Amino acid sequence: MSNLIATMTSAASALDAYSQVLDVVQNNVSNASTPGYASQTEQLDALPFNLAEGFTGRVRPGQVESSRDNYAEQAVQQQTTLLGQAQQEVNSLTAMQSLFDVTGATGISAAFNSLFQAFSSWGQTPTSTVARQNVIDQASAVAGAFQQTATGLAQVAQNTKQQLQQTVTSINQMAGQLAAYNQEIMNGDRNDAGLDAQIHSTLEQLSQNAGITATEQSDGTYMVLLGGQTPLVIADRAYNLSLAPVPNNPMSANPNGPNHLSIVTSGGADVTSLSTGGQLGALLNLANNVLPTYLGDQTQPGELNTLALQFAKNVNDQLSNGSQTDGSDGSSPVPGVALFTYDTANPTNVAQSLQVDPTATPDQLAAITLGPPEVSNGVALGLSQLANPTDSGDQIGGLSYTEYYASMASGVGGLLSTATNQL
Repeated sequence: MSNLIATMTSAASALDAYSQVLDVVQNNVSNASTPGYASQTEQLDALPFNLAEGFTGRVRPGQVESSRDNYAEQAVQQQTTLLGQAQQEVNSLTAMQSLFDVTGATGISAAFNSLFQAFSSWGQTPTSTVARQNVIDQASAVAGAFQQTATGLAQVAQNTKQQLQQTVTSINQMAGQLAAYNQEIMNGDRNDAGLDAQIHSTLEQLSQNAGITATEQSDGTYMVLLGGQTPLVIADRAYNLSLAPVPNNPMSANPNGPNHLSIVTSGGADVTSLSTGGQLGALLNLANNVLPTYLGDQTQPGELNTLALQFAKNVNDQLSNGSQTDGSDGSSPVPGVALFTYDTANPTNVAQSLQVDPTATPDQLAAITLGPPEVSNGVALGLSQLANPTDSGDQIGGLSYTEYYASMASGVGGLLSTATNQL
């Protein structure tokens, strides 16, 4: 009788074990397409068999083992971080590149060419009111092109700031989710395959937003660090980040220039230097490094403002040093007037504020250089030579104004090409 009972007990144990195996298999099939899911295997443990000593032997359910490889998961997270960074760079730089047309068909390049042609025409007919009015009209087009480009870049900067805020908010939300998942694990759901899938799906999404390291702890919870150092999640607690402007430095070269942006912990620590990966890193680099190169910041005026300032100042100086009349009638020569106005107090606002002086009239444009020798169209000819200058004073770093603009455009294009290849 005892042998029969032992046999039935063994059979029941085996049925129970295989029932759990089938449950695991069914769970694998049901979740085959679930993001973040890793298949599981139910281990079966054989008990000792020795009837003489009372060991009847049977099979019992063992540990449920996951096929997940943490090293592979970390590799995927690292590549996802690079992917998020490259995607964001391509999107942002594409918007920037659209503002720089190097073909000469539109934008600053086209406006420069038209103004240089107007200067040349004025040089051929220096007393022509029509030629002078055309100079004013084309100068207005140059100012408008600078304003349009500056406005476009400012919009990219604003969009970048908004995207940064959205990214930080998303990071905080996912950190909160992971903390809640950790709480479930601490409550006894460590072997829940669905929970495991949710954790790793969230970690993969989080890694696209920022460079993180996620480490499974001995109790099954996950510790997540930003840049390998700053805690985002520990056990059931999430640590929020925030976006903050870097305070103005009144002693800087441009105290009124645009602020850089920083990532700050809830404790007030600046962790911007650790936020270099994923969408967060790409957006911070754009806001703090790429855009200031063109728009300026507290330490630099920006290339667009440098170009606008140097060009406008050169044109103004030549016109102001010229003369409207030659004094041949015995009267004193009438000096010319400046053509452009701009914000002289803020070097980072020159391109945005550039315009033609609304009080300037065609007859005030001075074409004459008194010399000696006097040249009736000397100013007009000098301005027309700005298209291909040979004097270093008419250049920026050895480049003509058109070439300097082209170097700005190629800089954006080079960054976009690198990001596209990385993507």
